[in-house]
Amino acid sequence: MPHHVQREIRYNFEYQRRLKACFIGAGGHAYRNVYPTFRYAPVDLVAICDLSKERADGFAEVFGAERTYTDHKAMLAAEKPEVVFIVTTYTPEGRVQATQLAIDAVEAGADVWMEKPTAASRAEIEELIAASQRTGRTIMTGLKKTFFPAIEKLKDIISAPEFGRLSSLVVRYPQSLPPAADRLSLNAMKSFVDHIYHPGAILSYLGGEIERASFEWEPVNGATVAMLRFKSGAIGTLHLAAGASGSSPLERIEAIGEGANAVVENSVKLIHYRKAKLPSYGRAASWIQPDDNAALIYEPEFSLGQLYNNNMFTLGYVPEVLHFCEAVLEGKPISKGTLATALEIMKLYDFYANTKEGVSASL
Repeated sequence: MPHHVQREIRYNFEYQRRLKACFIGAGGHAYRNVYPTFRYAPVDLVAICDLSKERADGFAEVFGAERTYTDHKAMLAAEKPEVVFIVTTYTPEGRVQATQLAIDAVEAGADVWMEKPTAASRAEIEELIAASQRTGRTIMTGLKKTFFPAIEKLKDIISAPEFGRLSSLVVRYPQSLPPAADRLSLNAMKSFVDHIYHPGAILSYLGGEIERASFEWEPVNGATVAMLRFKSGAIGTLHLAAGASGSSPLERIEAIGEGANAVVENSVKLIHYRKAKLPSYGRAASWIQPDDNAALIYEPEFSLGQLYNNNMFTLGYVPEVLHFCEAVLEGKPISKGTLATALEIMKLYDFYANTKEGVSASL
């Protein structure tokens, strides 16, 4: 089945059955990008919890929740939700608040969707895996990159026989890594753990598990370039391009097969360079390829009031929430945003935190 599936979206009120939902967190990111997805998902938002009652009340008024709480355990006990959404921040020690909140929610009988990062250590991911197995409840991390239409289509392209085996993968993402002396400090690494989930999710989704890696670091911006060997045999690079202009597109991904390659620029433009021979060297008068192997270019139009040119769709927010809700409704396992994927991403985090520059390490 193709990874990118064209579908028509139903609106919230059109679902015959909606999941009783509670939400923990009333921050800016949740306000902009997560709560609004419920307009297109089978969710009945009954309660919101935040340490600030004023914020919880304000969010409830905007998004239609019936009640608010400042204690999440009280909310879970009183409301008995089917699903809980968690978008929170960090503890003063630099740990991810959502990790323990997710455990509390599944132990209360709810399935959980939580924003990345899932946790600040592999041990905590393993605790979440144990809690999920013990309770039989799903814990999904919002790995939105794997729901980008352009990335899903790229996955289809590299999975097709005509592309050949994936041989190399290049991912660029602007993120700084602190100096070596600070890499074991959770607070110093807070930005890194927060953002490594994005390129890490793309690498895992497209390339699979990483076998070994090494990296080089520069001190001006904290940029790094990592050399990767995937268990599949493919090679790759992860360029954490700290220092790039704020006016530059954040990301670039290129996958190379056997005589074919594909590039995603700025998350919304996909170019598929299909298998083609170079024109006759020294004699070709035109660069135009025959139609049957010319490059294919995919990019959205932004003139119509369509859902697909809304960032909640182009950036994967609605698709990831739908994936979670539909899995819960149908009693099926999720295939993206799994704790197994989160564990692979934390292996990548540990590699950067614990490995000296220029040293090859197994992941």
